[in-house]
Amino acid sequence: MSNATASPGEQLSYQVVDFGQPLQLARRAIAAPQGSEVLVRISACGVCHSDLHMAEGFFDLGDGRHFGLEKVLKPPRTLGHEIVGTVAANGPDAQGALGRSVIVFPWIGCGQCALCARGDEHMCARPESLGTTRDGGFSTHVRVPHPRYLIDHAGIDAAFAATLACSGLTAYSALKKVAPATEQAPLVIIGAGGVGLAAVALAKALHGLGPIVVDIDPAKRQAALDAGASRVVDPAEADAAKTLARSSAEGVSAVLDFVGSTRSFEFANAVVGKGGKILIVGLFGGSASIQLPLIPMRAISIGGSYVGSLAELRELVALAQQGVLPSLPLSSRPLGDVQTVLDELRAGKVTGRAILQS
Repeated sequence: MSNATASPGEQLSYQVVDFGQPLQLARRAIAAPQGSEVLVRISACGVCHSDLHMAEGFFDLGDGRHFGLEKVLKPPRTLGHEIVGTVAANGPDAQGALGRSVIVFPWIGCGQCALCARGDEHMCARPESLGTTRDGGFSTHVRVPHPRYLIDHAGIDAAFAATLACSGLTAYSALKKVAPATEQAPLVIIGAGGVGLAAVALAKALHGLGPIVVDIDPAKRQAALDAGASRVVDPAEADAAKTLARSSAEGVSAVLDFVGSTRSFEFANAVVGKGGKILIVGLFGGSASIQLPLIPMRAISIGGSYVGSLAELRELVALAQQGVLPSLPLSSRPLGDVQTVLDELRAGKVTGRAILQS
């Protein structure tokens, strides 16, 4: 794709028009925000692996089964949810935001259900999330329904700030769901992509102990070491799971699976210690067979973690502003390269995070 230029008063967006086909450029007049809406002029938007699933229109459930997204993501739809930009216009009921450079919280709910009321909008059954049910950040502008979803990122570079809205938040929320690791009972992270690397850096920064990272890609294993991993493991090596399971005195305390495939879960199940926890975060897809008696006999728990809450994002941004979090490997690309970036991500050629800038 070429990097098109917008005319004054025009918004450019790269949209899913047909699932499984390349994104298409759309031009339209910039509409004034209504009510409590704010219009954000986008300066940076990260490209996430989940954007691939959105563009394809389904999640793989294994055994030839798919979870279709036709009812959730109705084309044409602008993807992208790791958004940073400047508030360009306010609706009549949205005051005090104009001119601010902000991170946009994308995991917006209906605002009326019990989940939303307790602060878990990201779990809402009727989501209004940016980049899925509402247009997102592969664009020059995005409309946000209320200023409460905007977070100042003073002191944080815009490109890195964009990653906090998904890869950082997802990693942070997942880490909060497991007990801090020790040298005797370490934490294992499977997958050193953008989210996995964020978890490595966060675990090291928050707990002072680098996790053990498992990845098939030598470049990503090196990136994990650079981010603070205590050591790395190639799961393709003979007896890799057995060796890792026996490498600590108390066994692996928890496994965060940032891949979420059949093979990654099987590896996690093979290495987690008694009383430990497997937390599935990645959405690669697949299915797994579990020997049920072994779950209570080993006293393990298996759970999931999906992005994170607005309150957790505020906590994460505060940590980043304190300088606690090291940055991720980032590559800056023009907005018009979005399809190329998606293709590279699908081929496993992206280490860290690619950031679109418009």
